[in-house]
Amino acid sequence: MKKFVYMFDEGNSLMKELLGGKGANLAEMTAIGLPVPFGFTISTESCNAYYDAGKKVSSEIEEQIFTCLQMLEEKTGKILGDPANPLLVSVRSGAVFSMPGMMDTILNLGMNDETVKGLARLTKNPRFAYDSYRRFIQMFSDVVLDVDTFFFEQLLEEYREDHGYSHDPELSAEDWQMVIAGYKKIVKERTRKEFPQNPKEQLLLSIKAVFDSWNNQRAIVYRRLNKIPDHLGTAVNIQSMVFGNMGNDSGTGVAFTRNPSTGEHTLYGEYLINAQGEDVVAGIRTPQPILTLEKEMPDVFKQFSETCQLLENHYKDMQDIEFTVERGKLFILQTRTGKRTAQAAIRIAVEMVEEGVIDKKTALLRVDPDQLNQLLHRRIDESVTRKILTKGLPASPGAASGQVVFDADEAEILGNEGKKVILIRPETTPDDIHGIVAAQAVVTSRGGMTSHAAVVARGMGKACICGCEALKIDLKAKQMSIGDTVIREGEVLTIDGATGEVMIGEIPMIEPQLSEEFLLLLQWADEARKLGVRANADNPEDAKKAFEFGAGGIGLCRTEHMFMDAKRVPIVQKMILADNFAERKEALNELLPMQQADFEGIFEAMQGFPVTIRLLDPPLHEFLPDKEELLVEVTKLQILTPDAPELAEKELLLKKVHQLAEFNPMLGARGCRLGMIHPEIYEMQAKAIFYAIASVEDQGIAVKPEIMIPLVGHVNELKQIRQLVIDAASLVQEETGKSFDYLIGTMIEIPRAALTADEIAEEADFFSFGTNDLTQTTFGFSRDDAEGKFLQAYIENKVLPENPFAVLDCGGVGKLVETGVKLGRATKPWLKTGICGEHGGEKNSIEFCYETGLDYVSCSPYRVPVARLAAAQATIRKQLQEKSLQVQV
Repeated sequence: MKKFVYMFDEGNSLMKELLGGKGANLAEMTAIGLPVPFGFTISTESCNAYYDAGKKVSSEIEEQIFTCLQMLEEKTGKILGDPANPLLVSVRSGAVFSMPGMMDTILNLGMNDETVKGLARLTKNPRFAYDSYRRFIQMFSDVVLDVDTFFFEQLLEEYREDHGYSHDPELSAEDWQMVIAGYKKIVKERTRKEFPQNPKEQLLLSIKAVFDSWNNQRAIVYRRLNKIPDHLGTAVNIQSMVFGNMGNDSGTGVAFTRNPSTGEHTLYGEYLINAQGEDVVAGIRTPQPILTLEKEMPDVFKQFSETCQLLENHYKDMQDIEFTVERGKLFILQTRTGKRTAQAAIRIAVEMVEEGVIDKKTALLRVDPDQLNQLLHRRIDESVTRKILTKGLPASPGAASGQVVFDADEAEILGNEGKKVILIRPETTPDDIHGIVAAQAVVTSRGGMTSHAAVVARGMGKACICGCEALKIDLKAKQMSIGDTVIREGEVLTIDGATGEVMIGEIPMIEPQLSEEFLLLLQWADEARKLGVRANADNPEDAKKAFEFGAGGIGLCRTEHMFMDAKRVPIVQKMILADNFAERKEALNELLPMQQADFEGIFEAMQGFPVTIRLLDPPLHEFLPDKEELLVEVTKLQILTPDAPELAEKELLLKKVHQLAEFNPMLGARGCRLGMIHPEIYEMQAKAIFYAIASVEDQGIAVKPEIMIPLVGHVNELKQIRQLVIDAASLVQEETGKSFDYLIGTMIEIPRAALTADEIAEEADFFSFGTNDLTQTTFGFSRDDAEGKFLQAYIENKVLPENPFAVLDCGGVGKLVETGVKLGRATKPWLKTGICGEHGGEKNSIEFCYETGLDYVSCSPYRVPVARLAAAQATIRKQLQEKSLQVQV
């Protein structure tokens, strides 16, 4: 017969998937001899069997439950439902991964009208007995019978007011008996049934309720947020009750073996004398700091301190411990790995290495790379109350406050005056770049996690929220509305780019802190990792920041961002509007020294590390004004001032915008296709690169340039443009007398490129997988439309496990990456490969890149530390996996 139920002394910490985290820890603590109240665990497999059977507990599982109950009765010397010596138990959930507060708990189960009398006699404390009974009725009714706790709280409050009581401890046994009678009446009215008196019936109903709570709304949302699989199920822990509310020699509390906020190696927590655990959480009474327990109960405190140290040494990690003291005797109810801030996680990991508790590799695995974002950006002070106005997509982490502006020019003016502003736009375009630079943060009502605003803001390390569809923006009136709330230009908002929350008013911030422990941990990460980490940087400032954060080069320099400077846009537009080659060449000659200066600054900042420069990628219309706005301007001029000199200029501009307009710009005349049609553009960029190399090398600085051709789908495209770059290099070599060492490669961002990578590798020195566009072209998703319209629903309905623009789709897009690497290296075994999409800074995607054999990942500068740690973790996990396989063999 399959085993579904385990006594605590039958399990251990390795049985976490079967017994849940709580059950496994209770079993482990029992095994190492700690004072754990006796009990048993109903496994996670029982939960899944319950759902498979149509939410019914099978007779087989029920039989095992009552067999273990009998064993529990023998261990405690008490019997469930026996008025003379009643056994009371708690019924608690225990998922594989900790889900604090998400599922249901029931205490004091086994109480009824008879056992309460027995408990009163045994403890010689009727008040305690009846207080415990009323707690049980309220909790059981809420969790099992679905009677809202509000009705019980309302009755209790009215009773206190009628009798002149301020706090619950003032109520006598007789008072509690009156309250209990009222509670039972509520149950009868709300359920049309009497409160169940049979303890075994109570037990089965409670077990079902805990199973049911696995799929309550808050648990589902928590699992989605924390990426916990739905199929795991929850275990149920049945544990004999111990009571912290039996007098002043009793109490209950929660403690961490180290400070979970700072990581300091000191006991941290709180406790209450003469209370049950729920009182600590409920906040009805003010708890005392855990260290004051030493004065109240010195022997108990000494035993508890020793137990904390024993548990931390045993689990080799900071522990979160629940305890109860019953008449001077200590009981440990639970231990689990304590949740902690990023700052604490790093300090604890480093100090445990220094204390000899763990090694460096274990320390590196202890810190979640995603947590590092908390330390690299300003964040909101969590202790401050905030009023959330609306929520969008968390496009770039960090927090910021400032006065609202709706125009990039206005943002620049106010920013130059030293004022803090938040730029609000329906969506941003290259025309808004100067406003983004000046703003503290950006919010858009349209667009997704990889929209223009998101990519630019991440590169600059600015907070950004996109796709905030609840915002109704009126650019003309310079205001926006969310429901009935109207926010006008100049009013102050705070945004949190890590959560997507928009809040009213200015909220205090916590500045980023890079501690010595943080820098030491990253040093260990660099020693451990095999995967290179580069940064996406488009200007010297970003390149310097990337260098400071430990990037080993630039994996993507987007040259179009250099054209978006407000001073350059008119020259770019002049180039686009040129009627003939000579005019276009004239404009390009003006741009060349500007591009050269940018490249020189980036080469200087990177101090000899490789720099991958992508030639112009977006379609030309992106550098022109919005078609609809331009049409409105032309129409106004035609009606109001038809003789205005600027009308002809605007009409010409509108004509060009119409000519360049495309039904699907993402699949149109952009990337290498633009270079094929207008080779003079790519020639100018290539010459600017080589002039910059010559200039910087004259300063004694080494340069490792890698020139990347975007959007190649056929080898002939790369072949033709590769020759163009080589010819440009030759021209500059003849002119300067320099010889250049450089690579020419391509960005693999179209499925056909991945599938014909063996052919394309003939003309490529490296591949860089542009996984943003590769995801779009593989799924057939327009990323902005998908994220704004249906992608979130897909994730909520489990059509997709993750947003594929945030976490690499290993099963689809990932297969194309694997194919591209395999085919490319079949042609050129030494072919350098990397990725430069947003996935380069995401921990799961980084692990995939390492396992696929890529040489490096590239991400925004502020995600470089995240990538360094994630790359180290990927290497360590692979080593541990290989070691485990060797042991098995």
